[in-house]
Amino acid sequence: MIKRILQEVKEYKKSSFLAPIFMVGEVVLEISLPFLMSFIIDKGVSQGDMTEVTKYGLLMIAAAFGSLFCGAMSGKCAAYASAGFAKNLRRAMFYNIQDFSFHNIDRFSTAGLVTRLMTDVTNIQNAYQMVLRMCVRAPLTLICAMAMTFVINAELSMVFLYAIAFLGIVLIFIMKFAHPIFLQVFNKYDDLNASVQENITNMRVVKAYVKEDYEISKFNKASYNIYRMFKKAENILIFNSPAMQLSMYASILAISWLGARMIVGGSMTTGELMSMMTYTTNILMSLMMLSMIFVMLSMSFASVQRIDEVLDEKSDIVSPTQAVTEVKDGSIDFHHVSFAYSADQEADSLEDIDLHIRSGETIGILGGTGSGKSSFVQLIPRLYDVTKGSLCVGGVDVKEYDLDVLRNQVSMVLQNNVLFSGTIKDNLRWGNPNASDEEMLQACRLAQADEFIQRFPDGYDTHIEQGGSNVSGGQKQRLCIARALLKNPKILILDDSTSAVDTRTDYLIRKAFCEDIPDITKLIISQRISSIEDADRILVLDDGKINGVGTHAELLKTNKIYQEVYRTQQVKGGDEDAD
Repeated sequence: MIKRILQEVKEYKKSSFLAPIFMVGEVVLEISLPFLMSFIIDKGVSQGDMTEVTKYGLLMIAAAFGSLFCGAMSGKCAAYASAGFAKNLRRAMFYNIQDFSFHNIDRFSTAGLVTRLMTDVTNIQNAYQMVLRMCVRAPLTLICAMAMTFVINAELSMVFLYAIAFLGIVLIFIMKFAHPIFLQVFNKYDDLNASVQENITNMRVVKAYVKEDYEISKFNKASYNIYRMFKKAENILIFNSPAMQLSMYASILAISWLGARMIVGGSMTTGELMSMMTYTTNILMSLMMLSMIFVMLSMSFASVQRIDEVLDEKSDIVSPTQAVTEVKDGSIDFHHVSFAYSADQEADSLEDIDLHIRSGETIGILGGTGSGKSSFVQLIPRLYDVTKGSLCVGGVDVKEYDLDVLRNQVSMVLQNNVLFSGTIKDNLRWGNPNASDEEMLQACRLAQADEFIQRFPDGYDTHIEQGGSNVSGGQKQRLCIARALLKNPKILILDDSTSAVDTRTDYLIRKAFCEDIPDITKLIISQRISSIEDADRILVLDDGKINGVGTHAELLKTNKIYQEVYRTQQVKGGDEDAD
């Protein structure tokens, strides 16, 4: 897991190597200062020899400036390496997410992925920078300072061993109990982000139903859960500070008392005691830094686990080795296909679908909520894989196609129409980056979008806000249809994509499809019979099974579900006409 994460250091290995090297130089030069000071006192001040004072003083100045330079360079390299590491981690995660199938995406919430890309990566970035500097500085300072104290007085240095043993026990206790809590905290962050994202995305609905207080209450609950978990973790972490203070002051008192006795006994000089006291501070500060590192690593390790989950997730839908790179035509063949979203699902979403669609045919699809309409069409571009049976496009099993080739020939307008921030032209060219202005105009005319676009002051250069919030639902649907047409696909799927347009516009879209793109296979999901009654065949789905297939006239005679929907809509239409 750690090895996989560290692979993203990549081009920042040099900076990652130089940061600890410079830190070694800083520590060595810094550690030499108290030792040089003891010479100034014992060989210069005590002896009244200014030459010795000057010599060792100049050495101390040189060491101080050298330490300053090494520290600055270490900080620069560590900052550069950690920021680059974070950039690579985010890129690796984002690239991997782009390859996810719908099944993979279903495993992670949107808020959870955002938290991993932002909060968790930032935690790892901070931890990595600390590792490059503090994880070198603290142990090295500890080792060097301990070595110097043993050089000065081995007997007195034993005090530190007891302090280190005590702090080690405290840190093991903190790590053991704090890490699981931090893992829970970041999961709670997912809930908080989900609450905020849902509220902002659906702000219009919240205000329409006057649910501000409810949303505030939901946010407060999610926020309080994070506060509660952090408080629980902090109640464990607080043991670190008093344990550190206890060790520090106990060590200082013990060394002061024992050192004073040794000076009186003549086994130690004043300069050596002063050096010991300075090294005592260095050692104890190193121990404090080590305790902080352990706390930070405990927190970041939880983030490492969460990021590794995303990087470890591999798409279960990939192109085969010897992939077919050409879709011959728009024919679609379902050979006794069954499909379930997960293995533990009680019943299949689609069951034993056996249907053969000719290239260029228009198929209407009707069914109630949960009947499997969207599942049916999502199998065609291989957004999901069939569970049983086989599905062929252009006479070839979809599993044998290169994914990009297949999906470029299957243009799909989903139920949730999505527009991206940018101009109308930018959004349309998602369908074809190289589309000419004339091709865009033609696609928009077919989708009945050109008329309202021309009414905008900036026409096709009109800026679309995030999510298409500055256009109506019907306008958004027509822009998405135009975008799909620009791909010039062999198969066009409209998943209830004209529900927000009026019946006249719906008729004009169907008429344009029939006259201008007769060779494209068209699958049209709709709840309105008027939108599909002119189709070559109409497929009626019920509870994941085919309930009927035929023309409008045939189904009116033979299919009860179709008859019932038709009568209901006719009565509703009659009432509206009477009004």
